[in-house]
Amino acid sequence: MSAAQGRSGRRGRDARREARASNAARHIPYIRRNIPITNLTSNEALEIIEANADTILEEIGLDFRDDPESLQLWKSVGADVQGERVHFPKGLCQQLLKTAPAEFTQHARNPANNVQIGGNNTVFAPVYGPPFVHDLDKGRRYGTLKDFENFVKLAYMAPAMHHSGGTVCEPVDLPVNKRHFDMVYSHIKYSDKPFMGSVTAPERAQDSVDMAALVFGEEFVQNNCVMLNLINANSPMTFDSTMLGALNTYAANNQACVVSPFILSGAMSPVSGAGTLSQLLAEAMAGCALTQIIKPGTPVIFGTFVSSISMQSGAPTFGTPESSLVLNGAAELSRRLNLPFRSGGSFTASKLPDAQAAYESAQTLLMTLLSGVNFSLHAAGWLEGGLCSSYEKFVMDIDQCAMMEVLARGIDVSENGQAMDAVREVGPGGHFLGCAHTQANFEDAFYRSRTADNNSVEQWQADGSKDMATRANGIWKKMLNDYQAPALDQGIDEALKEFMAKRKASFPDSNV
Repeated sequence: MSAAQGRSGRRGRDARREARASNAARHIPYIRRNIPITNLTSNEALEIIEANADTILEEIGLDFRDDPESLQLWKSVGADVQGERVHFPKGLCQQLLKTAPAEFTQHARNPANNVQIGGNNTVFAPVYGPPFVHDLDKGRRYGTLKDFENFVKLAYMAPAMHHSGGTVCEPVDLPVNKRHFDMVYSHIKYSDKPFMGSVTAPERAQDSVDMAALVFGEEFVQNNCVMLNLINANSPMTFDSTMLGALNTYAANNQACVVSPFILSGAMSPVSGAGTLSQLLAEAMAGCALTQIIKPGTPVIFGTFVSSISMQSGAPTFGTPESSLVLNGAAELSRRLNLPFRSGGSFTASKLPDAQAAYESAQTLLMTLLSGVNFSLHAAGWLEGGLCSSYEKFVMDIDQCAMMEVLARGIDVSENGQAMDAVREVGPGGHFLGCAHTQANFEDAFYRSRTADNNSVEQWQADGSKDMATRANGIWKKMLNDYQAPALDQGIDEALKEFMAKRKASFPDSNV
């Protein structure tokens, strides 16, 4: 075979691979699970955990720090407020939560990308919060607005990312007190999928609401959820004024808060699974219930982020069986409260997109789907314990998320799925490669990875002997090169820019 023939053959294979990828990447706005939920915790154990959470709420209480408004709200519904410590009568939080919807729609500016949160649905969103970014070319570095825009574009282009997310990385080249404008604008400008607002100060939350109103209309925003917003409890058993201020702003404007205790077991909760579950249930119930005091019926998501730690170094660990058990138990506790649930993702402590990253992420992502998580933040791009947003791992993760979509469909028992015509056609001793059923279904019969290499070693060598991270490096670059922005009404775009310019000019830059 000549060199020209070899290049032609490779081009043909590449074209077929791209065609298959395009066929596999059908637009799926969110996952509808057709497989049963895996529950690893007995009813008896769940009842014990719920009783212990009630004890924590009633006897120990939670602190609501530097936020007199929240303390007054708790007083108004009969809680015992002693200074900044709130004690909750048994059953109070559960009663308040009865007004929260079990399922709701988050609207995107493109209605085709609306997501349904709750029920048998799973929504994947990108990594959230890292100050650093990483790629194979430049290594580890502080994130910039350009990096932020790139990750928004990648999430927009990835069919298995149903959501644009929030702080996909910190753009540290912008002032701390003004970067939220550019972050929210990037989600609106470079994607038409649902997005998250800023929570780093109440006024930044209000800016996010005001920007959303310019896109959707003020009346629509007040009557529909157009943003999710991550509110972390400062575990153990504490909410601070920053998170409470953002929660109050969003709940008052009918926007959904994801109330998530952020827990490293052994440091911020007991080392045991049952002890951690009791504490996080108490924290999540209190935070979720507060949204219903502010505005009954506003959507809210029971969330949790739980990792174990190394008892030798204190560093967080991921992909461990203990974390999987807590994730699974928390999902069931949320369902017993009739609330949507957020957890899981593609977690790793690895510093590179390597085998450790793959193993740890796969452990968490599979449990995310099997546990019935409704909103999965950090589903793509997480590296180094959440300190880095990785370009290569983002590509590797979206491939795994697309596999979860296929797994969630379950076994097809339609007439085509049963394939009895193929069995009759082939009969004993034959083969199925050439039968009519195989020919009709071969394009989408099996999931075809964009990142895995299944060729012979000779073909792999001819293609450059690339490992998965190297292949992912080429894929994200091609994605960004091929990116085309979704249409945005010019009047809306101009209104957003004018709003941001006026607000930025109204106060000085600050790094806090």
